[in-house]
Amino acid sequence: MALELKQHLKMSQQLVMTPQLQQAIKLLQLSRMELQDLVRTEMTENPLLEGADDPDEEPVQSGESPAEVADAEATAEPKPAEKAEEVKGEEGSNEIDWDQYLDHYQLQGHTAPSNRGMADEDLPGAESNLTRKADLFDHLAWQIRLSSITPEEEQVALLIIGNLDEDGYFKMPAVEGEAEDAAPRDPLVRVAFETGVGIELAFTGVLELQLAALDPIGVAARDLRECLLLQVRAMNADTPEIVGIIERHLRHLESKNYGAIAKDLKISVEEVVKAVKVISRLEPKPGRAYSGDEAQYITPDVYVHKMGDKYVTVLNDDGLSKLRISGMYRSALKNGQAGAAKEYIQDKLRSAVWLIRSIHQRQRTIYKVTESIVKFQRDFLDKGIAFLKPLILRDVAEDIGMHESTVSRVTTNKYVHTPQGIYELKFFFNSAINRTGGDEIASEAVKNHIKQIVAAEDPKHPHSDQRIVEILKGQGIEIARRTVAKYREVLGILPSSRRKKYF
Repeated sequence: MALELKQHLKMSQQLVMTPQLQQAIKLLQLSRMELQDLVRTEMTENPLLEGADDPDEEPVQSGESPAEVADAEATAEPKPAEKAEEVKGEEGSNEIDWDQYLDHYQLQGHTAPSNRGMADEDLPGAESNLTRKADLFDHLAWQIRLSSITPEEEQVALLIIGNLDEDGYFKMPAVEGEAEDAAPRDPLVRVAFETGVGIELAFTGVLELQLAALDPIGVAARDLRECLLLQVRAMNADTPEIVGIIERHLRHLESKNYGAIAKDLKISVEEVVKAVKVISRLEPKPGRAYSGDEAQYITPDVYVHKMGDKYVTVLNDDGLSKLRISGMYRSALKNGQAGAAKEYIQDKLRSAVWLIRSIHQRQRTIYKVTESIVKFQRDFLDKGIAFLKPLILRDVAEDIGMHESTVSRVTTNKYVHTPQGIYELKFFFNSAINRTGGDEIASEAVKNHIKQIVAAEDPKHPHSDQRIVEILKGQGIEIARRTVAKYREVLGILPSSRRKKYF
């Protein structure tokens, strides 16, 4: 059988991810802080980019754009900006009106508010920027150095506090090469080995740390039982009942199975409740007050203000540099002074134009999406979370003429300041829950109802999930018990057996 070669012509359509489109998509899903970092990086790497509010540089001339400069002075024309379905520049033109971009960046002409206009109580305190919060190690090391101990004991003590986790527990990392399934060893054995002191001194060192009433009490414990016992001993409250509960019945204490505790300790339930009152005042994580977690302040990407009967959307440009092309390099291209570096400058020019256009398109898209959300969620803005309407990405995408994936990228890690508070844009998209009258209610509104029901319940007789279902049904909300349990877990609400208060 002979082999035969044939040629066929075939026409097909396919989407090509151009560099400009890839960059635009990347910018869409960046958070505000990530965008600021990217802009700073690009300004460092691209000499043609500069901040628009730099007083030392020549401003962009009226009616002149970087694209025009490149067309007039370059021997090789810059590649035209590729168009895409969702992320694209102006139709039929590669030129950017820089004066309009710099002077009228907001679509509606409104000026974004700055931090100077915020109330004093909304701003972080000055001490949060001027001082560093002392961590647990520094706090304990200061106390150890003030104590009268030998150099060997100080060495042991510093090694111990240097291996405390964020909760204040003494945890030594596993030895290199040690099998993962090996039986856990007492960390004090490691302390003795690494410091070169005897095991007795290591044990004495941790015991002295624990019993020296170091603040916070309970620090350097090896487990929860040891931590709680150290605290009750410091309080002189180490009664047989309390010690017995801590040593043998922490599991029953967590589930509030006081009957099992009373039966094992051969005491009454009333005595168990009395002991639990003391234990409830103890700190199970003594080091949490000195954790290194700093408060993260959210800066909204967009503001929604109510002016009269209308809501006005304002983009927040505060902290985002308005970019432009360097006047020096524009002049070099225009006057033919670029020389051998002309190709390099043209390449950086195209990159700068693409970046500026992509940022501008990103801001425009955020504005459009927010405007659409405001239109759909007008009742929420007026009355609160109970009036939040069901909304999906497709609704907004069809409203503004974009694809759902574009809306999804825009709403990720973007925040809006509303009269009801600061919310992530994703918050406004909720599934629908049927109501008795045929209307639908948003899932976030149902969660708010559950939160209110739990807040209003009798702590000594908390509502079960089935009871919450019945209460919601009385309010016209049809929902399954397992859905209530799921929403309760999302809200961080404990089951009824663990919410019950005995005192």
